Amino acid sequence: MKTTETKARAAGTGVSGGLYEGAEMKTALDGFLGEFKNFRDDMKTTLQQQEERLTMLDRKSITRARPALSHAVDDGAPHRKALDAYLRVGDDAGLRGLVLEGKALNESVAAEGGYLVDPQTAETIRSTLASTASIRAIANVVNVEATSFDVLIDHTDVGSGWATEAGPVAETGTPLIERISIPLHELSALPKASQRLLDDSAFDIEGWLAGRIAHKFARAEAQSFISGDGIDKPTGFLSHPAVAEATWAWGSLGYVATGADGDFAATNAVDSIVDLVYALDADYRANATFVMNSKTAGAVRKMKDADGRFLWSDGLAAGEPARLMGYPVLIAEDMPDIASGSLSMAFGDFRAGYTVAERPDLRVLRDPFSAKPHVLFYATKRVGGDVSDFAAIKLLKFALS
Repeated sequence: MKTTETKARAAGTGVSGGLYEGAEMKTALDGFLGEFKNFRDDMKTTLQQQEERLTMLDRKSITRARPALSHAVDDGAPHRKALDAYLRVGDDAGLRGLVLEGKALNESVAAEGGYLVDPQTAETIRSTLASTASIRAIANVVNVEATSFDVLIDHTDVGSGWATEAGPVAETGTPLIERISIPLHELSALPKASQRLLDDSAFDIEGWLAGRIAHKFARAEAQSFISGDGIDKPTGFLSHPAVAEATWAWGSLGYVATGADGDFAATNAVDSIVDLVYALDADYRANATFVMNSKTAGAVRKMKDADGRFLWSDGLAAGEPARLMGYPVLIAEDMPDIASGSLSMAFGDFRAGYTVAERPDLRVLRDPFSAKPHVLFYATKRVGGDVSDFAAIKLLKFALS
């Protein structure tokens, strides 16, 4: 009997203990789940805060990356800031010894020689010069650090010959090499502005100066590359002797006559232009361009072929040059008007026929004394130009022969 009660008592104790342990485990599990939920909520809040911070940083970066609405000097470009101070008030302390592109701004510049402008202003001027209606746009342009540029031209065919397997080989001729030296000359511009205008911080002094210098340089260059006499300026291609194409020789430019004095021929006027095109060797025709002024272009664009079609066609897209007989036309206003014996039209591969050599640096000197109350800016650069291949350019002469 005792044994039975003891067993029953033991069995009851086991059931009661199992129920107690189950309740304790449930409580612990509920506590863990609650803590995990709190942890998850905390992590979610932290991630949202971090995402908001990143969004704010991105907005700030975008705002800072936006271009400035004004033309204020960039404090991060010390050479521009120093040049701005010099141009406005003559303070050159920042330019002295300032290193720009690996060399000092005042290197090889005398006290009265001015300072090199910053690269952005110089590039603006170069871009303007390259886009103007000038021979520069179609010529070979090279940058040099010397006072002249030499072009070596082989204007004869390399000697060659045929030989049999067992026969003697004849000695071939030696090609002739022509050296053309293009000296560099000083080109200058002298824009001026009032001191009151310079004191205005909203005035874009670098942009204004670049525009004025580029305009002056473009006009002077355009004239010199066509008719410059080579004395303190480039040598224009029309300054070289012009001879009839039948008697052409190296050192001169060949021409084709229109057959009428100071005009196109009364009949078959187009023939002279066709003759001009085919007076140029095929090697040069592939890259050839017509050069004339607006008055000559006005006369030419009225011409028609035998089938009544205009020889002239306007460019199909903005910025594309007009074409004459399929070749591009450069309108250069410094070409001479049609007159008796004038050489008013040129046709050739100017990339091969004319070379422009220039130094890449541009200097500017501030002069507040010579034109009071205005301030003068004396800007200079060195440039030269000359014919580099006399076979690559042909002319149309408005004459009987």
